[in-house]
Amino acid sequence: MTRRSMLTLSMFGVAGVAAWGYERVNRAAAAAALDLAPTGPPPSVSIAEYSDAGVLLGVRDLPKVVKTEAAWKAQLTRISFDVTRHADTEIAFTGATWNLHDKGLFRCVCCDTALFSSETKFDSGTGWPSFWAPLDKRNIVETSDSTFGMERTAVSCRRCDAHLGHVFDDGPKPTGLRYCMNSAAMRFVKAASA
Repeated sequence: MTRRSMLTLSMFGVAGVAAWGYERVNRAAAAAALDLAPTGPPPSVSIAEYSDAGVLLGVRDLPKVVKTEAAWKAQLTRISFDVTRHADTEIAFTGATWNLHDKGLFRCVCCDTALFSSETKFDSGTGWPSFWAPLDKRNIVETSDSTFGMERTAVSCRRCDAHLGHVFDDGPKPTGLRYCMNSAAMRFVKAASA
C-alpha cells in the first residue's frame, strides 16, 4: 500500500467517524426533543368506541393520547415501544397473534382503541396478523410511507399515532386488501363465551 493510499483511507476513516458522531448527536437531540412534556391540552379526535363483544357503543370526541418517550417506554415492552413509537417491524412468525384463531377484538396496545376484529382476520402466510378490513376506518389513519425505497401505505391508530403496520392490495375478497399488522402493536381481547 502506498503512502498516498494510506492517507486517503485514513481521511475516509476520519470522515466516517465524524459523520457517525454527527448522526449520533442528531439522533440524541431528536430523541431529547421528543421527550419534552406535551404543552397545552391535546387535540380531540373522533373515535368509534366498541365493547369487547364488538358492539358499536357510539362515536365520541376524545383527547388524543400524547406522552413523552419516557412515559411510552415505561408503559410498553421494548418490542411494542419500537414498533408503535418508532415504526419498527417485529420478525415474521414471532408475534403472539399471527396464528391466533380465537374470536375477539384487537385493541391498540398504547391507548386501547378497538382496531380489528377476528371476523376479518385471515391467514396470509406472511407471519403477521392480517385482516381484510379494520373494525372501523374511523379508528385508523393511513399515510404514505416511502421508506426502504418502496411505496407503501402505513397504518396507525388515530387516537395515539401508534404505528400498527401496512396495508397492501393483495388481500382476499370482499375488499382485496391485506392489513398486515404487528402483534406487538395490539392487545387481543377474547370474545366471551355465549
